[in-house]
Amino acid sequence: MTSNKRLEQIKDHITGSNPRDRLINHRHPDDVVIVSAVRTPICRAGKGGFKDMYPEDLLAVILKAAAERAKIDPKVVNDIQTGNVLQELGGIKVGRAAMFAAGFPYTTTYGVLNRQCSSGLQACNYVANAIRAGEIDVGIGAGVESMTHDYGSKSMPSRISPEIKAAPGAADVFFPMGITSENVASQFLISREDQDQFAVESHEKALRAQEQGLFNAEIVPVKVTQKITVKDENGQEKQIVKEVVISKDEGPRAGSTAEKLGKLKAVFKKDGSTTAGNASQVSDGAAAVVLMRRSKAIELGCPILARWCGAKVTGERPSIMGIGPATAIPAVLKNVGLQVDDVDIYEINEAFASQALYCARHLNIKPAKLNPKGGAIALGHPLGMTGARQMSTLITQLHHTGQKIGVISMCYGIGGGMAAVIVSEQ
Repeated sequence: MTSNKRLEQIKDHITGSNPRDRLINHRHPDDVVIVSAVRTPICRAGKGGFKDMYPEDLLAVILKAAAERAKIDPKVVNDIQTGNVLQELGGIKVGRAAMFAAGFPYTTTYGVLNRQCSSGLQACNYVANAIRAGEIDVGIGAGVESMTHDYGSKSMPSRISPEIKAAPGAADVFFPMGITSENVASQFLISREDQDQFAVESHEKALRAQEQGLFNAEIVPVKVTQKITVKDENGQEKQIVKEVVISKDEGPRAGSTAEKLGKLKAVFKKDGSTTAGNASQVSDGAAAVVLMRRSKAIELGCPILARWCGAKVTGERPSIMGIGPATAIPAVLKNVGLQVDDVDIYEINEAFASQALYCARHLNIKPAKLNPKGGAIALGHPLGMTGARQMSTLITQLHHTGQKIGVISMCYGIGGGMAAVIVSEQ
């Protein structure tokens, strides 16, 4: 069937007896659709498989793979937006260079953005809105972070206007993230025991998903040249270069138990409840999502994986920024006409067990619907990558189960939450 005939069959129709069915059945040539969503494995920062790679290396790998999975010539991509939190200048110069290394032409424009932990999702939303506005037909929303190379900045900038610093609430923006977790746990009565149990379950779900091969479809194996220190026959240390292929997330830990996690000391506050075991891991990785106007996807013969239905950003007090999903999710669901129970799968970033637990409880999200393949406590949280990573994780899980509606959400550091709704079309 030609693309023109296929387009003729797609009309602006909304069928079904309830909002959920109408959203699932909706089709229109101007829909924003997702034709590719891929990610690298996630590696431990500082000592993991990507410690010798720079963020632009990871970005080049994933941009090339995203175009290949979408079955497109890179030259059809109008714009690439990349979420990044820690790199100098947002990594815009090296990101543009990585784009060229991945085979994209100079006519493809490039930009970066930083909305803290929601940066990868914000990049996707930027592209989706540009398609909706008629500015572009094809774009990539990506996210990358090498916390190996760029992590460790001070919580307070070296210089800040005294007048700004004195404004009500301004000082809270510079709270260490761990303290905001402690604030949420204390204010909303999230116990240490519940946080540790939540962390254990995150690892268990991620390990089970790995064993069942549920991450395989979303992960692009990465060839890495590593520098390894070994001892020669005389016992002298020397460095050798070894090429390996990394195809698996490093974060999930077998044998995690509530008893073991309960022995860890609080990191951010004396007598607190946030530990290295119930917080997200510091990690490296990259992800990319190719979005198109439906008519363009049909013209190019691309596989349509899902439809982008909309996103919403909400603001919160920086001191309890972790509650962001509790307001962002209802806001985006209202925009698309859904209720909490209409959603099949929720991918809520586990920045900390305290905030993820609070949001799930506040919204009455059924445990079986929440992060079925584990979350950032087990997988890791490369800040700029996470939102785009969640997209690939969610789409592959919807396809695996045959379910239809998914939500991605996270809190972000300066005080807020973001959420997006997608519908699987496979």
